[in-house]
Amino acid sequence: MSSVLNNDDLIAKDIKNKNLNTDLKSADLYQLLKEREQCWWQVKEQLIERQEKKVFWFGENSLIMWLVWQLVGYVVVAMALMLLNNMLNISLTSWQYISLFVLQSILYISAFAAKGRLENKLQRKIDKDELMSEEMLNEMVILAEDSLYPDVHAKAPISLAQLDDYLKGQFHLASLQCLLQKEISAGRLIMTQTALELGVLPPDLADAELHEHADNIIYKSTL
Repeated sequence: MSSVLNNDDLIAKDIKNKNLNTDLKSADLYQLLKEREQCWWQVKEQLIERQEKKVFWFGENSLIMWLVWQLVGYVVVAMALMLLNNMLNISLTSWQYISLFVLQSILYISAFAAKGRLENKLQRKIDKDELMSEEMLNEMVILAEDSLYPDVHAKAPISLAQLDDYLKGQFHLASLQCLLQKEISAGRLIMTQTALELGVLPPDLADAELHEHADNIIYKSTL
């Protein structure tokens, strides 16, 4: 993701300040939009992954999960010791076994005591991803104003499937739908089908859901 951002010919400040319609050709704008879309997609996937991790480790049922994984840790260590004993004839005294499991318990208690700090650290990463995702989406909208949106208005009414064919499948359908939703909110486009509930879905699932309905999702221009 960072390589795409670092190699962009047009940085975020330039995107916000330049008159893109006169400075760049349509093909260049689409290329920049594609690069931003790839970065935005990756950030969205990372955001979803971290949000799921937060729910798993720090959600309402997280205490049970922590206890379960501690028990799993005991079982794994016990099995490893049994294998070592059978394969290498390494035998430990009872006190060594007890010391090992006490050490494992201390490590678990230390990690559990740091649970709040770990949750805060993860939340800061989530907040950073959300901010980055919003900034990239705003940049995509600016680029789309001089590339995607004029083409959609010129070809409307057009289905999401037809738009995907026109763009040669270079963009994820979920990304296109998200960008076009901005025009719908502004009243410049109308979507004939009720919007799908995609915001709560991981990007891959949202994309798959849109593929099933792409032929029936038709955008009409009000301009």
